[in-house]
Amino acid sequence: MTTTPAPHGAGLGLRREFLDELIARDGAGVDFLEVAPENWIGVGGVLGRKLSALTERHPFVLHGLSLSIGGPGPLDEELVRDVRRFMDAHGIDIYSEHLSYCSDDGQLYDLLPIPFTEDAVHHVAARIRRVQDLLGQRLVIENVSYYAAPGAEMSELEFINAVLAEADCGLLLDVNNIYVNSVNHRYDAEAFLRGLPPERVVYGHVAGHYDEAEDLLVDTHGADVIDPVWRLLAVAYEHCGVFPTLVERDFNIPPLDHLLQEVATVRRLQAAASGQPQRSQAHG
Repeated sequence: MTTTPAPHGAGLGLRREFLDELIARDGAGVDFLEVAPENWIGVGGVLGRKLSALTERHPFVLHGLSLSIGGPGPLDEELVRDVRRFMDAHGIDIYSEHLSYCSDDGQLYDLLPIPFTEDAVHHVAARIRRVQDLLGQRLVIENVSYYAAPGAEMSELEFINAVLAEADCGLLLDVNNIYVNSVNHRYDAEAFLRGLPPERVVYGHVAGHYDEAEDLLVDTHGADVIDPVWRLLAVAYEHCGVFPTLVERDFNIPPLDHLLQEVATVRRLQAAASGQPQRSQAHG
């Protein structure tokens, strides 16, 4: 299958709640879409045909949930092969995963923090390189939210940069995760962002979170993006240049038009950063 155009502009994480409506609109309002491959590998029938109807017409990226790139157990190479086949079948050429782990003798169904140590850098980088060998291309790794830093010997920023350099992989820049971590771990979000290598950024995420307390934010993807995160996204474009960015919403799913308003905000910030006039409507 011919690969669809590379992602660009402002995108949206695809959820089944608005799948039919998005198809009916022919993807109007979004430049690209993202799915978790684990939720779609092996899905056929009506749902499979609906997904194909979108992947045949619009750019897609994959954002994995269960590779457990930092885990202690054996790397799930069969999953990587399944992802590669899924990418080939749907003409998708970007696969991202979380810089975390989620399994240890079984799936844990949560994203757990990798210790910020030199040994962990080598462990994770070796696993990323193996995935890249199996894929025949770079893996894209997302900076994650975390709520504890067990056994840390370096900062989060030092750890991320060391992994990116040793693995020679791409970065999925999650702006909301930087904001959440900056509150929870009391660091300067803008300084952190400016410490990341702009040449590694492949695409980005923005999302909402939950205020558990004044000094504890929980990354839920279940609320609207807040103004400080939008401002931080503008800083990201200043630092990295404009990169494809999508809105994530995993639950408390509002009407599609509401999500498209957030997608439009991404597009306005991109237009402002690039100095280009805003388009009246995105294309697929």
